[in-house]
Amino acid sequence: MTAEEAESGRRQRLYLILGALAAVALALHLFASILLPFVLGALIAYLLDPLADRLEAVGVPRSLAAVALVVALLALIILFLLLIYPLILAQLNILLSLVPQYLRALGNLMQEALVWLEERLGPEVVDRRLRELATGQINTMLGWVTGAVATVLGGGVQLFNVLMIVVVTPIVTFYLLRDWPKMVASVDSWVPRRYIPTVRELAREIDRILSAWVRGQALVCLIFAVFYAVALTAAGLQLGLIVGLTAGLISFIPYVGTLSGFVISVGMAMVQFADWRDVALIAAIFVTGNIVEGYVIYPRLLGDRVELHAVWVLFALFAGGALLGFIGVLLAVPAAAAIGVVARYWLKRYRASALYRDEGGA
Repeated sequence: MTAEEAESGRRQRLYLILGALAAVALALHLFASILLPFVLGALIAYLLDPLADRLEAVGVPRSLAAVALVVALLALIILFLLLIYPLILAQLNILLSLVPQYLRALGNLMQEALVWLEERLGPEVVDRRLRELATGQINTMLGWVTGAVATVLGGGVQLFNVLMIVVVTPIVTFYLLRDWPKMVASVDSWVPRRYIPTVRELAREIDRILSAWVRGQALVCLIFAVFYAVALTAAGLQLGLIVGLTAGLISFIPYVGTLSGFVISVGMAMVQFADWRDVALIAAIFVTGNIVEGYVIYPRLLGDRVELHAVWVLFALFAGGALLGFIGVLLAVPAAAAIGVVARYWLKRYRASALYRDEGGA
């Protein structure tokens, strides 16, 4: 092969890669409004694929294994909803009734803080108009939050989108789970033969990191959702169930789940309890959860297998959310894992090159 032919081949590969990336970006932009059940189905199929492989290895047909896993997952979801939904609904009704109380308490706290500042700094710094402005903003916040919560609980989610997720997602999951090995083999057949070893190595590394993160984080979220919900409810916090479940389920976002749950729970406890020991108990629940997560659960379930830095994951989640909304959040971690693996591969090649070692002159 001549130098011109090699250069032409490299240009063709570059144009092909750029064209494929542009096509994917355009498809995400055009079809973002209908992609949610398909993305959810793909993620669920990816999570269940190892179980399907094990069932297939013991002689269960792939189609039957896919059906059994999807049905089992639906049964678990339905059982969860039957057991938890009435409790969550009761907690949401309590929330509607308590929001005005919490905001009035916040207004009183702000008034007391402004009076304290006026006594310390003088009326020329903190005057009556500033206190009235703060009180007015609290009242505005009260009306907005109450209306927003009522709107969400009254049907803020469109019925069509809910039906799409409920009906389409299991179907997509079944077909992807059934045909997963065939799809992987098809994609493998598209790769230029010259780059097969490299692409397979990168794909295995992406799968290793992504599977460890996704499956590990899913288990971590489940553990802490149960722990926080049970502990806060047992401690007597009025909205302990819903706050604990939310804090646990969003703990896949680094620091956000624990910090937000801590701030909200302690704030609610300060309004609800007269004894500071009860408030300290609520705070101790989250401190304990954070210690257990950092020193016991995270090292055992994730450990060194996950080469995704918390800041990189946090940036990816927010960037994906800004670009594509909830779908972007779902795709953020797979994209971050792939980018990280490719970046480390090219960095390794760069360090092995003459350019890095400064060989060969200028």
